[in-house]
Formats: sequence, C-alpha cells, structure tokens
Amino acid sequence: MGLFDIFSKDKKEKLDQGLEKSKTGMFSKISKAVAGKSTVDDEVLDDLEEILVMSDVGVSTTLKIIENIEARVAKDKYLGTSELNRILKEEVADLLDKNSNESLLSFNFPKRDAPYVIMVVGVNGVGKTTTIGKLAYQFKKAGKKVVLGAADTFRAAAVDQLIIWSERVGVPCINQGMDADPASVAFDTLQSAVFQNADIVLIDTAGRLHNKVNLMNELTKIKRVMQKIIPDAPHEVLLVLDGSTGQNAAEQAKQFTAATDVSALAITKLDGTAKGGVVIGISAEFKIPVKYIGIGEGIEDLQLFNKDEFVDSLFG
Repeated sequence: MGLFDIFSKDKKEKLDQGLEKSKTGMFSKISKAVAGKSTVDDEVLDDLEEILVMSDVGVSTTLKIIENIEARVAKDKYLGTSELNRILKEEVADLLDKNSNESLLSFNFPKRDAPYVIMVVGVNGVGKTTTIGKLAYQFKKAGKKVVLGAADTFRAAAVDQLIIWSERVGVPCINQGMDADPASVAFDTLQSAVFQNADIVLIDTAGRLHNKVNLMNELTKIKRVMQKIIPDAPHEVLLVLDGSTGQNAAEQAKQFTAATDVSALAITKLDGTAKGGVVIGISAEFKIPVKYIGIGEGIEDLQLFNKDEFVDSLFG
C-alpha cells in the first residue's frame, strides 16, 4: 500500500468522520421519506427530490438524478424502497464518473523537464492559502521539490499567511509584499523555481469577485507573464471553494469558470457542514473534476478525491 493510497484505512475513517454531518442529515431524511412504504412511488421520488435540493446537490443535478431513478422505476415496477439507497449511490457515482479524471489521483506528479505549475484561485475566506500550504506539505512528503508564489498581494494577511505556511512546511516562498504586481511575483516565482530545479510551483492569486472583468484581466496577465518562463504554464488552474457555503460555492464556481479556464476543484470545510451534496452538484453542473476535499483542520486533512469512496461515505 502506497504512502498516499486513497483507500488506506485511516484515510477512509477520516473521510467517514468528515462527511458525518452530511451523511446523517441526508440519510435520516431519506429514511423518513420511505418509512412505511414498500415501493418507490411518485411521493417517495418527490420527497427525495426535495431532500437532494435541500442538501445543496443543486436543482439541475437533482433533476438528472431523479429522472434516472424514475427510468429505473418504470423499468422495474416493483422496485423496493430498501433498494433506493443503493440506486441513489449508483446514480451519483455515475454522474461523478462523467466528470472525473483518474490521472488526478496522485500527489506524486511525474518528473518533468520544467516545474509543474498550479495556479490557485478562489475568493478570500474559502481556505485557499491554507489549501496551498497543505498541498505543499503533501507534495514535499511525496518527495517533490516545491516553490510557493505569494501573488495574492491585495491582502497583506494572505502574503504573511503563505510565508508562515512555507516556513512550517519547509519550502521557499517567493514574495514581494503587499500591493506588489501579482504578475511580477508569478514571474519571479517561476524564474526561481526553474533555477532551483523545482518539481511543483503553487501560485496563490487574489480572491476578488467585485469585478469579473478585472479578475479575468489579472489572471490572464499572470498566465501571460508565466509563459515567458514556462511556455505551457499554468498546467493546472485549481479553484478552491468552501463547501459549507452550499449554493454560494456554486455561484463562485460560475464566476471563476467564466473568468478563467478552471481545470480542477478543491472543496474545503466539508467536515463542519451538512452541505456535502454541493460536491456532487458543482462537479456535475460545471463538468470539472473535483481533485481535493478538505475534511478537517489538520495538515493531512486535505484528501485526494475519489468518487467511489466519497459516495460510499456519504450514502453508506
């Protein structure tokens, strides 16, 4: 079993604990909906639809799930309520499978001629900088040489926080302080990473949504400047979302996907909320693979997302 095996027992137990609030809330409601009923009828499906929407799965995603279950009910007239949870798990897993990317399931990126650049985006307060720190820790633990770039220069605390994380993890952090040009910081970071023969570069960016045009321009400028050093950078744009905000996280995903080419998602703070269904809705609606989920405050509580493990923990 590998060091970062997503199926390891301790990881699974931590995942179960992290999703306990979401599981308890959803499972108890489903149990009440089928109480006293032997078959899945229209009333059960109506109740299930309401439960999924209230669990922040999202309206459009919920309708897809319900339609698929209705088709299965129509095919098997005697589908029992005892089978509903199994069917729900299968439908959700299938939905997530359509937006998954198995190549994401690793903290151990293959060796490249140039550093692998991850640009991290997301609004302030979602755990963006903390996620970068935890990623740096996991990458370093996997034997990778990591460099951080503090390009969120709009907020002094963001630069300071990333420096603290870099010292805690033991990796360099390139910064120019508050109010510096983010693109300049990104340029210096990549230049330093190439000189140090680094494997991974994590670039923190400003979390502002007050003006989508400004956000788009800033992120585009950062990309353009980085490409002067590494032509195909960034190799990944990771959007960090706070799972506890439910549909607000979905709205943030909408804004950022309109502003830049988001290629992966990290959904944090799932341990403190009953809104775990938002992972399903956002992945399905935006067709972007979820790469990491945050299920605790500990440095190792950022897990690689595996749809089968997630569905099993949420509906198991």
